[in-house]
Amino acid sequence: METLLQQIINGLVQGSVYALVALGYTMVYGILGLINFAHGEVVMVGAMVALSAIMLLINSGLPPLLVLLAGMIVAATACMALGYAIERVAYRPLRNAPRLAPLITAIGVSIVLQNLAMIIWGREYHAFPQLLPNSPHMLAGAVINEVQIIIVLAALAVMAGLLVLVHRTRLGRAMRAVAENPAAAALMGVDINAVISVTFMTGSALAALAGIMVSANYGIVHYYMGAILGLKAFTAAVLGGIGNLRGAMLGGVLLGLIESLGAGYIGDLSGGFFGSHYQDVFAFFVLIAVLIFRPSGLLGERVAERA
Repeated sequence: METLLQQIINGLVQGSVYALVALGYTMVYGILGLINFAHGEVVMVGAMVALSAIMLLINSGLPPLLVLLAGMIVAATACMALGYAIERVAYRPLRNAPRLAPLITAIGVSIVLQNLAMIIWGREYHAFPQLLPNSPHMLAGAVINEVQIIIVLAALAVMAGLLVLVHRTRLGRAMRAVAENPAAAALMGVDINAVISVTFMTGSALAALAGIMVSANYGIVHYYMGAILGLKAFTAAVLGGIGNLRGAMLGGVLLGLIESLGAGYIGDLSGGFFGSHYQDVFAFFVLIAVLIFRPSGLLGERVAERA
């Protein structure tokens, strides 16, 4: 029972991160019908920029919490600027191009960002400073620490705030109008380019937060850390129903739980042949199963192909 509870806790923590990153995928897809495969690298850039800012401030005498908040603000600002630049330079000129062109461009942007990060920060793993209390707490035999609790609560708060933004504000109405019918939204006075840019920037800010969460939880940062995380978050978005905000949240949490439970029990089920390091396999099994049996995802709806 302790093992089950421990894996559920681990899955909720990991799923919270997946959900935040998946929201970036699903927001862009809902607006443009585009899969931004460079989004995982935005997560990595957020973690790297936050680390650089924190290392500059860590000996300044400021309280550790303020140092972490400053790092988060710097990282979110940098990622928002990066998201705007990616949309403006790489995707906007191809908005009316065949769908294969933006897809290839997204992969190219991903490779460029990885190599730029490698040039700037190097190939080696970087230790992320422990700025939050990290003492373990026992919960019915399972272990959870303050960092994990903060990750789950912060992810819930951010996701709730995003739902309020999209469904209760003027900007959110503009986003939904552009997602529904860009031509009609433009006729009603909506600045489509501005809405799309803000969507990219919002998703990028969420990516920066997710990158800091991953780094704080595992204590390391690496230039390649966004590649697999981005693919898993994309899987979560597809699982929940890409283009659906609640679907991205649900898909992220479910994928985290599936991975964690699979890693916890795969050794027993396979007689020791497979170990917990095979947990990445479960994400892609889920992606294959969803694409075969329910391509629209758990909360997605079948929609007509855009002209």
